[in-house]
Amino acid sequence: MKKIVVFLALCLGATTAQAQDANVQLKGTVVDTVAQYVYLQKFHNKMFTTIDSVKVTAGKFSFKTKVKLPELYGLSVNTADSPLYIFLEKSLVTVKLSPVKYYSTSVVEGSASQDLFDTYRKTKDIDISKFITEHPGSLVSSYVLYRNWSYRLSPEEITKNIALLDKSQQNSTYVKELQALVKVLNGLQVGKKAPDFVSNDPEGKSVRFSENNKGYTLVDFWASWCGPCRRENPNIVAAYKEYHDKGFNIIGISLDKKKENWVKGIQDDHLDWLHVSDLLFWNSAIAKLYGVRAIPANYLVDSKGIIVARNLHGDELQTTLKSLLK
Repeated sequence: MKKIVVFLALCLGATTAQAQDANVQLKGTVVDTVAQYVYLQKFHNKMFTTIDSVKVTAGKFSFKTKVKLPELYGLSVNTADSPLYIFLEKSLVTVKLSPVKYYSTSVVEGSASQDLFDTYRKTKDIDISKFITEHPGSLVSSYVLYRNWSYRLSPEEITKNIALLDKSQQNSTYVKELQALVKVLNGLQVGKKAPDFVSNDPEGKSVRFSENNKGYTLVDFWASWCGPCRRENPNIVAAYKEYHDKGFNIIGISLDKKKENWVKGIQDDHLDWLHVSDLLFWNSAIAKLYGVRAIPANYLVDSKGIIVARNLHGDELQTTLKSLLK
């Protein structure tokens, strides 16, 4: 019981913290690897950018980098791989860093936010509104709402959950991103005009959406690295074969980073329609324009550019097309 009380007290202390610049107190040991450097990475838009690195000496490392605290960062021994997600605070945080199983065996101590984040990840059937209500001032609440729930909730539901957050979180990066997302999504409801865009096809040719929107067009967001997208592609291919001659078209928007992977994915999955990409991963301008926070995602647009349906997957796509193109 004493341990639980102490944990809750630590969490309560973390709830009132607002991000400020400070020198991080971060040290630890590296195990299960012969890596010579540890990299500290900044999180933004589902991506990590390296901001500092230190040499591993006798299996130990230490950072004193000036960063915003409290905040979510990444810690890794290889910048090519996804890092350990770590919530740093204005306190000494120690880490036993292991790259085994995507850093899942790593141990973090000294961060109440990290403890809360780990509890969140282990909890099944999360009620996000209940979680936020219980931890309204925690950065973890605003982060998980942004990262894990922004693509599951309606604009109205996002706004209601933002309102549950403490004043200390209202100016967080995550809340600001969510507020901007709500504005975008409100303009993308069924019956609204689909935003026009210009991007390049695999040959580097500039393509404008409005000039290729004929009949009913599926604006399909995917990527070669996205497992669920690749599993969904056979359904889209089947729909295209069935309804293309009746007025159904597709424009694929890839969130790939490398052209060769993008092109190979198109070829391997037999995606015989128009494709474009700026190869900017989650920084894709079109994904931002359409409020896409997870893939696969799509919008079905009529010949006048009006959105008639969103996120049609599996049999839903064929059923909808059958109704529209009967």
